[in-house]
Amino acid sequence: MAQDESASTPYTEDDFYCPICQEVFKTPVRVAACQHIFCRKCFLTAMKESRIHCPLCRGNVTRRERARPERALDLETIMRSFPGSCRYCFQRIELCRMRQHYKTCKKYQDEFGVSSTTTLSSFQLSPDSVGNSNSNSEASTSENAEAYLEDNAIPSDQPSFDCPLCEEANMTRQRLLDHCNSNHASHVVPSICPICLSLPWGNPTQLTRNFVSHLNERHQFDYGAFMNLHLDEETQYQIAVEESLQGNI
Repeated sequence: MAQDESASTPYTEDDFYCPICQEVFKTPVRVAACQHIFCRKCFLTAMKESRIHCPLCRGNVTRRERARPERALDLETIMRSFPGSCRYCFQRIELCRMRQHYKTCKKYQDEFGVSSTTTLSSFQLSPDSVGNSNSNSEASTSENAEAYLEDNAIPSDQPSFDCPLCEEANMTRQRLLDHCNSNHASHVVPSICPICLSLPWGNPTQLTRNFVSHLNERHQFDYGAFMNLHLDEETQYQIAVEESLQGNI
């Protein structure tokens, strides 16, 4: 079916690679005037530099597009069934799963040292832990990640959080939770949750009426242990359905 989809579209595999990061599109967005397509994050980063021009052709980009670029939903739909080939191990795989594949592609890891996307556990683990995570369940990976961060400093590429109720800073999610339960359990203070703010859907103006209660209700786990924060909701839903079906076979 994937091969039929490939044959029925005018696209080639190279059409699904971002001209900025040179990787398979992640949440592709399209510039209306010139129809050029980029990863959403790549486009927004480029807009901070060029401000009003398309990163590829220097065409004009509207103010609305600079703030909220239009999703290339038609391209995302095609990517869900378009067959691609890993440029490193040459395994055939749907393009929508390519970045997911990089996490376990040994040749990609050897080439770049780390995966191009955040792992399911959202932690930078030691090589031994990464090797084990390929064969263990997501729950086991999450447990290994928690133990790692409890015994080690927070990696520079991982989020750390400051307590909005005091001056305590640079804490992991679990440390922030423990800190607030120990020091601020009786404090009912409206605050902006730093963990929510770090998520792709975070709202910098969203106040939480009872911050400590919010932590205990919403942040007893790391979102990255159960979902890929770099995928849009529709793609995550499709992956969840497919994995559920595979588990029932």
